[in-house]
Amino acid sequence: MDYGEYRDRLLARFPSPSLAFAVEEYETRLSTLRAEMDRRGFDMLMLTDPAELCYLTGYTTFEVSVQCVLLVGAQRTVLFVPAIEVGPAVYLSRVDEVVGYAWESPGSAAGLLADRVVAMTSAPSPRIGVSLWSNSLRPGLLDSLRATLADAQFQDKGDFLDIQRLVKSPAELDYLAESAAMTGAGLDAAFKVIHDGAIDHHIAQAGADAMLARGSEFMSMQPIVTTGFRSGIIHTSHVGSTVARGDVVFTEFGAVKRRYTAPMMRTAVVGPASAEIREFHEVCLAVLDAVMQAARTGEPFASAAIAGEAALAPIADRAFFSGVYGYPVGAQFPPSWVTGSTFIARDCDAVFEDDMVFHLPICLRKPGEWGVGFSETVRITATGAERITTNDLALQVFD
Repeated sequence: MDYGEYRDRLLARFPSPSLAFAVEEYETRLSTLRAEMDRRGFDMLMLTDPAELCYLTGYTTFEVSVQCVLLVGAQRTVLFVPAIEVGPAVYLSRVDEVVGYAWESPGSAAGLLADRVVAMTSAPSPRIGVSLWSNSLRPGLLDSLRATLADAQFQDKGDFLDIQRLVKSPAELDYLAESAAMTGAGLDAAFKVIHDGAIDHHIAQAGADAMLARGSEFMSMQPIVTTGFRSGIIHTSHVGSTVARGDVVFTEFGAVKRRYTAPMMRTAVVGPASAEIREFHEVCLAVLDAVMQAARTGEPFASAAIAGEAALAPIADRAFFSGVYGYPVGAQFPPSWVTGSTFIARDCDAVFEDDMVFHLPICLRKPGEWGVGFSETVRITATGAERITTNDLALQVFD
């Protein structure tokens, strides 16, 4: 059986897809997107990011290394997937048409896409929005389309879909709350096995087991556990290290509900904590509190970053900090739970709105020695950021 017949049999078996949200929510997302497309003069969007496809159609898969494309026109949506993805595309997405192409021949997608672009647009020189900075759009595909559709204008769509996705619906907030509960259970379980002589793998295992047992789906990032001097190096994780007395143990987990992640960071020390570790902990919490108070509806993102900088100032010359006081989270796929690039940072002039959701990753590292990190996932309100997660912000000492 070829993938065309596979699709048709699934369509007969599942005439309506299994969706994470009510149909009306997807309709609202698309109508909002199309209104902005029209305002900006785009005849069509060609989207390739798995999270954007999921957000607009429901399409969900753990195979995110293949080239998938969603064409959004003024009236129709068409989802292009390799043959192996036809099943999830039919069963889990709400689109007007699913088109399969040979998995082993990704270049064949270009001709199919070009045909649909011509059929879906009446403009002689259609303006098509793409994500030129996305790692999900293969340059070869775009080059082929430009050569085939010589009159089409492929232009970067900008960040308007990122901005749209920042504000969460009540149903999205519910999924984030479920993720937060699972993430907290994972951190609690991991901390129960921290002791002198523990292996970092086992700490990660305890957290993963607890999150999976509570119902987490496949995670956008696996549990992060770093110990000792490795906790002072950003973006390292467990490698089989043994925890020794005096070591810091840094953890960052994010369970998933319907692809929504509410991450948390938490830190412990095995043996007595030094005065400097405790100082970093106090500053970490001060930064977190300052950002949460300043992140208010109607205020610019930069104002919260500036508040965080002021709280960080006492140790700024001793601590490495990323410079990002918050990043958006929501529906996402591996390799990251970060959604978009509209960060809470000094140079961001975006403005906070009600029910935007961010992870505030406040981790302060003494390079190559140790790091102290605590975070919350929050939603924005008129009076400041409100916790979705309920982290234990104490520096736990296992002596």
